[in-house]
Amino acid sequence: MTDRHLHWREWVPDFVLLAVLWGSSFLFMREGAHEFGPFPTAWVRITLAALILTPVLVWRREVPLLVTHWREAMSAGVLNAGIPFACYAYALMHINTGLTSILNATTPLFGALIAWFWLGDKLNTTRALGLALGFTGVVLLASDVPGGISFKAGGSGLAVAACLVATFCYGISGSFTKRYLQHVPSLVTTTGSLWGASLGLGIPALLTWPSEAPSMHAWTALGIAGLLCTALAYVLFFRLMTRTGPARAMTVTYLIPVFANLLGVIFLDEVVTHWMMGCAVIIVAGTALASGLVGRK
Repeated sequence: MTDRHLHWREWVPDFVLLAVLWGSSFLFMREGAHEFGPFPTAWVRITLAALILTPVLVWRREVPLLVTHWREAMSAGVLNAGIPFACYAYALMHINTGLTSILNATTPLFGALIAWFWLGDKLNTTRALGLALGFTGVVLLASDVPGGISFKAGGSGLAVAACLVATFCYGISGSFTKRYLQHVPSLVTTTGSLWGASLGLGIPALLTWPSEAPSMHAWTALGIAGLLCTALAYVLFFRLMTRTGPARAMTVTYLIPVFANLLGVIFLDEVVTHWMMGCAVIIVAGTALASGLVGRK
């Protein structure tokens, strides 16, 4: 089934709720990352979500399906959770949540590009123009980060690069899911992916675990990130992915910056500049064209 056969009521509610959950995840990850560090932050968030969903998988008697598709599901987890979450946790230690969420909106750009190379999806002139426009917006946005671009340890340049690595992984994951997991139930894909990501991050998290015990505030933030922004959100995401296809599902990143910036302003006193908003418009316009969501007009 493709998005052309779906009534909007069958996917828009999930779409909006997912944007709210993932928009708020930047706030919660930031609160945890400064005490846990990148790898432990990602590992705690992912492992909590996996522990929450596993009993549900058992209750629904879908464990045999996971056993059948465990290689594909766990491989997808490294791409759609393990690497991206660690990258975003690192980025949030050095740049604000608003900027990070806007860079996250490049996910459909990479999704469209990778689907073209891997799955043979049509990339016409309009979509190619969208790719060029979107990446131009990224360059303009990165050129004006606070303190300037620096690729030294802890510099904003590395933080921006980490965000782009994350979105590139998301793009690969979208095509991978469409090719190998399209007909697998969303709960099976989600749970298997999270365990794959948890196993992949286990050793890096152990080696970089903070020497001082994190506060209850940091634990609570990651608990919310694991329960709502990961466990629930990934079920919604994979359900969207299988119903509408990766290109349409990944356009949820258009709405994420709205909620992330709003929460950053309210709770973290972050400032949203006119330059950031202008670049965000360019990126969103480019991704809308590149994903085929809208035509050139």
